Amino acid sequence: MAITDWSEQVAPDEAQRFEALAAQLRAVQQGKSRARGALSRALHAKPHVGLSASLRVRDGLPDWAKVGLFSTPGTFQAWVRLSNGGTGHHSDNVPDVRGLALKVTGVPGRKLIPGMEDAPTQDFLAILSDTMPFKTPEAFIGVVRAANGPKLLALPRILSALGVSAFSILPQMRKDLSARVESYVDRTFFSVLPIRWGTAAVKYSFLPVDPPSPVGPISSGGARFSEDLAARVSHAPLTWTLRVQPFVSERETPIEDPTVRWTSPWTPVADVVIPVQDPRSAEGQALSARVESFSFDPWHAPVEFRPLGAMMRARSAAYRESTLARGAASEPGPTR
Repeated sequence: MAITDWSEQVAPDEAQRFEALAAQLRAVQQGKSRARGALSRALHAKPHVGLSASLRVRDGLPDWAKVGLFSTPGTFQAWVRLSNGGTGHHSDNVPDVRGLALKVTGVPGRKLIPGMEDAPTQDFLAILSDTMPFKTPEAFIGVVRAANGPKLLALPRILSALGVSAFSILPQMRKDLSARVESYVDRTFFSVLPIRWGTAAVKYSFLPVDPPSPVGPISSGGARFSEDLAARVSHAPLTWTLRVQPFVSERETPIEDPTVRWTSPWTPVADVVIPVQDPRSAEGQALSARVESFSFDPWHAPVEFRPLGAMMRARSAAYRESTLARGAASEPGPTR
């Protein structure tokens, strides 16, 4: 099969189901916001740092990869947000999903989100796992709701939400969450879910390049990731290579099943470079606050980069609800 032979499977009642799931996630978000006394993200609520960056598109890409902002070599202004994936502001020692979000500005083309068609930005979101244990959005939201209810009822609620699939999902969840993470700067982040890339379909990842060592001791406490990031980026730049792997067949690279690890080869397309900066300075704290006001959404993209698969289509409704509830800032433009 060719890399362009991918297809999606859209159920006739999907839109209604996904709106209902978005409402459930919004209820979780509202509960967390009330508990904290402040507006909160539905997921990836705890930030570590917000950083200025640049996206440097490489020369010599294969023809199929020359799409949108990747059509020609160039440099784009960007911002990076690093976070924990859960709904709460827990200690960094608590097992959790870890995330990297990239917002690139100066991006041409009409965008997908209604009302934001002229926004100059494109977002890329990634976590430390290259698969997820959930085959359906209902299973994912069921676990999120169960985990945010009464602790004594968490397991029964999870079993109720997942049914017999719990016996395969829960061991994989424990495996994914139990892996010890010492630092973000030497880890590879994955999109997990596919997007269009022109006529192809791809997953993408951020591969670390020559991660610097920290300067000075790092606390082992609940804010150790932000301390580690600040200790490194204040003395040396951070770099990740943005790579894409294309769809090759429904068996090897399924669009609708995020539990399957794709096996196609990676193609480097750009580099994310975070220059030396001090997140602990007044300027750095102001920058982090600005980045924290942004929304990050895989649907912040031109049509040729449209997210694919049921999980991504469910995220469209869920992220929209979260962004509206939180009152996120308008999309930024390039600064000089």
